[in-house]
Amino acid sequence: MLKKIAIAIVMFILPLGAMAQAKFGHMNSQEVITVMPEFTKAQADIDALAKQYQKEMETGEAEFNKKYQEFLQQADSLPKNIADRRQKELQDMAQRQQQFQQEAAQAMQKAQTDAMTPIYKKLDDAVQAVGKAEGVVYIFDIARTPVAYIGTESIDLTQKVKTQLGIK
Repeated sequence: MLKKIAIAIVMFILPLGAMAQAKFGHMNSQEVITVMPEFTKAQADIDALAKQYQKEMETGEAEFNKKYQEFLQQADSLPKNIADRRQKELQDMAQRQQQFQQEAAQAMQKAQTDAMTPIYKKLDDAVQAVGKAEGVVYIFDIARTPVAYIGTESIDLTQKVKTQLGIK
């Protein structure tokens, strides 16, 4: 009986001792990513692409508005079949413009994802390297996953991740 109690105590105390040795860390990926040169370039590329799409949408909208105004000015004097044809052309233009806006939004989302995927991969590799070097069990990213509480025992590794990436 005494032997069973001793075994139970050992089995309870050993895990507590192992947990006391565990180190936890946290970092803020937004603080790191926003100063990565790759992010700055990706952001500039995405902004340039957005301007191209915006310009194309404005051109299409201006063309539609011009044709619509012409139609309104001539609508009463046009034969019905010509008026119907021009009205159909305007509807087609509006539909194409709406389709282009949807395609542009999808293309922008894809460009954002394509640009950010390698940046997050590089960040994740740096976080793993820092985690191994620091001997931590976990590194919580407070920018990606909400953490309700971070105790003083948790090590802020944000600066070490920046250093791993060559950022000051």
